[in-house]
Amino acid sequence: MDELFAKAPIKKVYFKLAFPVVLGMVTTMIYNLADTMFVAKTGNTDLVAAVTIGAPLFNFLIAVSDIFGLGGSSVISRLFGEKRYQLSKKISSFCLFGSILIGVILTILLLLFANPILSLLGATTATFSYAYDFYKIIALGSVFIIFSLVPQNLIRTEGLAFEAMLSTMIGTILAIILDPIFLFVLKWGATGVGLANIIGYLMTDILLIYFTLKKAHYIVLNPRLMKISGKDIKDIIAIGIPGSITNFAQSFGMALLNSSLALYGANKIAAMGITQKIYNIVVLVIVGFAFGAQPLIGYNYGAKNWQRLKAILRFDSLVLVSYAIVAGGLLIIFARPVTALFMNQATIINAGSYMLIATIITTPFVGMILVYTTVFQSIGNAWGAFVMAITRQGVIYFIVLEILKLICGYHGIIWSQAISDILTWLIGYLMFKKSLNLNQK
Repeated sequence: MDELFAKAPIKKVYFKLAFPVVLGMVTTMIYNLADTMFVAKTGNTDLVAAVTIGAPLFNFLIAVSDIFGLGGSSVISRLFGEKRYQLSKKISSFCLFGSILIGVILTILLLLFANPILSLLGATTATFSYAYDFYKIIALGSVFIIFSLVPQNLIRTEGLAFEAMLSTMIGTILAIILDPIFLFVLKWGATGVGLANIIGYLMTDILLIYFTLKKAHYIVLNPRLMKISGKDIKDIIAIGIPGSITNFAQSFGMALLNSSLALYGANKIAAMGITQKIYNIVVLVIVGFAFGAQPLIGYNYGAKNWQRLKAILRFDSLVLVSYAIVAGGLLIIFARPVTALFMNQATIINAGSYMLIATIITTPFVGMILVYTTVFQSIGNAWGAFVMAITRQGVIYFIVLEILKLICGYHGIIWSQAISDILTWLIGYLMFKKSLNLNQK
């Protein structure tokens, strides 16, 4: 581990850690695209809108998982840099078993309060039955979704990025195979879409447990080691909660966006659902590179290797921004034909391509936002991580959306995310310069 994180050439170790994360993200992205295309091919805009309405639930469950996955991996990567391996075993067991317990509790709560939650997410009379079918299955499988992301994050801190990727890819490929079978052959509609997702996550969980038990040395699944001190729990939560809030904010932002667009009809919600899936082509890869590098950043910060840390951050920024410019530019150029691949209806193509251009134009800023976010999480800067979590699709987005909606109506809704991205980048830049001045180290 020391040889890989502390001595190997930065480009080599960066891509060794980040590429498997990116490939896992791309596989997930392909499933999201295929899922959207399968649902769209039914020609039922209410069904497309219903699955879009249910999407924030996924983000909510991922947000809960991040408390244990991101919080735990942040603490553990720094402990590895400090060579405190025994404590890492205890923290990993706490995070793994804690995620299972929380998943069970959330399943019960989500089922009890299904109707008000669906109304909050933007379900209407036309979409409610479809949305409920999808929501119910996802709620029942909450524990599988939440757990899957925790060992993924934790075993990467030991350099097991390939194993994390392989587990994700196999589960996702299984979901891709099952999706059209459940949707078109068995005619299970939204229920089938949700069930394909859950079975895929279950397969991923089984593989991750196998790799954790067989290959990890300091990430363990041992209930006898899960008792940790209040300080250790606080350290996990201090980073895990901001990481979680990032996805809570995303769920909030998506729900707010869907509710705002509901006034303009199901076609606009369906177009935005397609737009968000295409947008993930760029964003998930950026996220993959950013979070793939996080263990490397945390290790070298814990080891106080400042020169190597500076070089890592420079390279990380270069990769993320360059990719965002190239990939984002191509999608802007081909916005209309790409949108038409999902639903070849004139109203959907016109609305979706316009939404895509407005959404994707600021992805280079998103790249730098993720650099700042992963740095704050990796070094244990809870305040910086918290501020980044509540800005882009939280407080800043809410303020910008409400103002632009009043001033510009529909067009204000569509462009609010781009303005929010620029403002969040500025906030992150100022905080980064203040909290981690590597020129003085």
